[in-house]
Amino acid sequence: MKRVCALLMAAVTFLPLILGCGSSITRQEEINKQLFIQGIEAVNSRNWAALDTQIVANYVRHCQATPEVQVRSLEDFKVYLRQDVATFPDSRITIDKVVAEGDLVAFYCTFTGTQTGPMGPFPASNKRMILEFAGIHRVENGKLAETWLTWDNMTALAQLGHFPPSGQQTE
Repeated sequence: MKRVCALLMAAVTFLPLILGCGSSITRQEEINKQLFIQGIEAVNSRNWAALDTQIVANYVRHCQATPEVQVRSLEDFKVYLRQDVATFPDSRITIDKVVAEGDLVAFYCTFTGTQTGPMGPFPASNKRMILEFAGIHRVENGKLAETWLTWDNMTALAQLGHFPPSGQQTE
């Protein structure tokens, strides 16, 4: 009897996972994931006009890595993207992971690019950067409305030759 009960408990516990019932995604969540993927495709192809159909006019970007960069609208975001492309003309974003839940889309991506233009106070280094970053988008009425991003600035600056600052020794 104990063995039968143990088998029944195992079946009840693991059957939903085996059948895929434990992680069902709604149609809206799948649409939200596709919206994010299309946005990355637009950025990679420099199709700024496509963003008009994917991002709300009063879009907000939050990023602790670049607190001085204020993005409070779709137009601000396009300016930011154009500046980024001027700094890294060969830049590309690769989607590593994307998960949707409710009105949120979480992502883990890899940015690659060669810094041939200035980046804030840093002159062009002509060095290539490969940087992983993560974030969450909030979707509102079928468009991206808000984004929270994070990445490791020290890794980025070190790859580009800007860290440690000139004149400082590393141990």
